[in-house]
Amino acid sequence: ETGVLDKKEGEQAKALFEKVKKFRIHVEEGDIVYRLYIRQTIIKVIKFILIISYTAYYVRYIRFSVVCPVNIEKLTGYSMFYCAHPLATLFKILACFYISLVVVYGLICMYTLCWMLRRSLKRYSFESIREESSYSDIPDVKNDFAFMLHMIDQYDPLYSKRFAVFLSEVSENKLRQLNLNNEWTLEKLRQRITKNSQEKLELHLFMLSGIPDTVFDLVELEVLKLELIPDVTIPPIIAQLSSLKEMWLYHTPAKIEAPALAFLRENLKSLHIKFTDIKEIPLWIYSLKNLSELHLTGNLSAENNRFIVIDGLRELKSLKVLRLKSNLTKLPQVVTDVGVHLQKLSINNEGTKLMVLNSLKKMVNLTELELVRCDLERIPHSIFSLHNLQEIDLKDNNLKTIEEIISFQHLHRLVCLKLWYNQIAYIPIQIGTLTNMERLYLNRNKIEKIPSQLFFCRKLRFLDLSHNNLTSIHPDVGFLQNLQYFAVTANRIETLPPELFQCKKLRTLNLGNNCLQTL
Repeated sequence: ETGVLDKKEGEQAKALFEKVKKFRIHVEEGDIVYRLYIRQTIIKVIKFILIISYTAYYVRYIRFSVVCPVNIEKLTGYSMFYCAHPLATLFKILACFYISLVVVYGLICMYTLCWMLRRSLKRYSFESIREESSYSDIPDVKNDFAFMLHMIDQYDPLYSKRFAVFLSEVSENKLRQLNLNNEWTLEKLRQRITKNSQEKLELHLFMLSGIPDTVFDLVELEVLKLELIPDVTIPPIIAQLSSLKEMWLYHTPAKIEAPALAFLRENLKSLHIKFTDIKEIPLWIYSLKNLSELHLTGNLSAENNRFIVIDGLRELKSLKVLRLKSNLTKLPQVVTDVGVHLQKLSINNEGTKLMVLNSLKKMVNLTELELVRCDLERIPHSIFSLHNLQEIDLKDNNLKTIEEIISFQHLHRLVCLKLWYNQIAYIPIQIGTLTNMERLYLNRNKIEKIPSQLFFCRKLRFLDLSHNNLTSIHPDVGFLQNLQYFAVTANRIETLPPELFQCKKLRTLNLGNNCLQTL
């Protein structure tokens, strides 16, 4: 039992599992040992037949009395003599004994040959062991590996039963779990807990062979990150993490047991999944009825019907926030369907052009919309139908003109507009119609002049115009009495208007990398 192993013994057992795995992979590739052995046995049988044939024939000529014809009659008067061979009896006994040994050897060879020809020695089944033990996953083996086990059975039938444990993934997983538990003590895990930007207690596990059982003793844990853990099953004991509300599965196609799924279905609110192949997305996530926030990062292109895998999103009735980081050419229909109850939709398209956006009109409950790196050249008209929008982010697109901004006046709840990291050359005068705007991001563009109409947006608290081509600041900036943050870093501004200092609520003023001579 792995439960009685200490840390050192666990490491030794782990090394043994690895050696057995490598040995099996190497030996199962071919049947050279089997073919060599059967050929060797056939040659031995042929040698036995030849040896027994000529020895049995000549042994009868070994006698004590031997007739010796000699041509010496003229000398002795006799041509025939009867000679005595005193060692003949001994030689005959030794020859008979040798023949007996050869016969025994030959019978063994013939038995071996019959055994090899009559039985399927290139397959070895552990069926009986699977029925007797708790390891039902022990695989049958083939080729030389199977032949070796058949050979071992002739000497010690119990050896294969003991050896079978090292072929079981269940057994290996138990050992792996034991080693994990020995390595990752509760104290060590507590040292790895950090507070994230939302002040939540977070644990990040990276490139482990599983989840240490001690993780589930961290009852205060709120966020669990699992990254590059290819073979992991979430156990029922996760129910001990009563504070757990958020999980990250980065390249971790986790399986889950039914009691664990029941717990997550009721408690999990946020889920982040990063994948290379869409098959890495666990299908059980679509039964998380209380999930309110889902982040998907990976290839979701329309090739090979990839959208079918995420069709289960329709089951997430409580979903309020959906983030997609992918390379879409159009919005999947399932995103439109769940968009009816979405409050926030974020798409980072990694520079791929997102062309079909008409379906956005159906997402009437959206309050936040992010279309980042979608290679947009114009502001999509479908946005103007979303009257509940409070924040729009069109970062890092290919916007050159924003004439459509006049239509934003119909979005009465819009308070934040992010048009940063684009190619915008000028701001249309219609910007002044956005009287409810509080935060405006126009940094990292090519703007040369600020229209005075911008300062009709009297509710502005945050205005970022850094990294543009501005040469001056309009005096009407003084009308922004609610302005708290103003940035014009990395422009070509030479002087500041005195009216700027009439903004009594200004807390942050960024003027670096300009051409200012005096303040």
